[in-house]
Amino acid sequence: MQTYSIRDLEQLSGIKAHTLRIWEQRYSVLSPERSATNIRYYNGEDLKRVLNISLLNSKGYRISAIAKMDSGEIATLIKSITDDNSNLEAQQHELIRAMVELDEQLFDKVISSQNLVHGFKATMINLVYPFLKKIGVMWLTGSITPCQEHFVSNLIRQKLIVAIDGQVVKLNDSSKKVVVFAPEGDYHELGLLFTHYLLKLSNHLVIYLGANTPIAGLNEVVKMHNPSHVFCKMSTGKSGKKNEKYVRDMVDTFKNSKVFIAGHEARGIKQILTPNFTPIRSLAALMEATSSV
Repeated sequence: MQTYSIRDLEQLSGIKAHTLRIWEQRYSVLSPERSATNIRYYNGEDLKRVLNISLLNSKGYRISAIAKMDSGEIATLIKSITDDNSNLEAQQHELIRAMVELDEQLFDKVISSQNLVHGFKATMINLVYPFLKKIGVMWLTGSITPCQEHFVSNLIRQKLIVAIDGQVVKLNDSSKKVVVFAPEGDYHELGLLFTHYLLKLSNHLVIYLGANTPIAGLNEVVKMHNPSHVFCKMSTGKSGKKNEKYVRDMVDTFKNSKVFIAGHEARGIKQILTPNFTPIRSLAALMEATSSV
């Protein structure tokens, strides 16, 4: 059984560790176990209760009132809140719970209901991206396991692939030929797939090379397709001068194309003084770039 520290509960629920300790002592909302060195640790049921308390508290329920509720009352209230598709905080709460419990049905219910009401693009922008940002922090602090992170990442990947496959491209006079890829050694694909989706949504012809694409083979792509635009996502990779050299080599390879570089590594790239290169440093910038192709 997985256990959690009080810092893990803080990261996952948003409730400060100091507050959790006070609630624990004053209202007995949690009953942690103790390690041999007298350090608190919590189980999955404790985490679920804290997540529920966090959501109810954010909706105006006082902790003194929540502490008196039985599990059935809490479950009824949580359902009434999470059934509201306009409540993004509640939907994020459910996604976190689905991740922690490895519950594919719950995850699918949240994404599918949001997609039905708001559409896939809005669901990705307003719910999934903020959720990914949050679990990125959790990953760095060790609050979630690799299995939990892989679980939700692969579910989101599946949703993106289905959305891409379901998008019928109607080529017209304004359609462009666009290459999309991540460099060799970069296996993070979610942002890349979303870029693919956005470009197809705008009726462009996408040549999707995917993650871990060697730069050595890109010359053949240029010769074969002569793309007007290139989107490269660099989440991980080289740093400093090596990173900049990679970008310069790629820009030179696609010298007749407009090159956009997105992802974490793009934030550290200095502006390269060439008219065909643009770094993308935010989701808003990605949205603008894909819509202006």
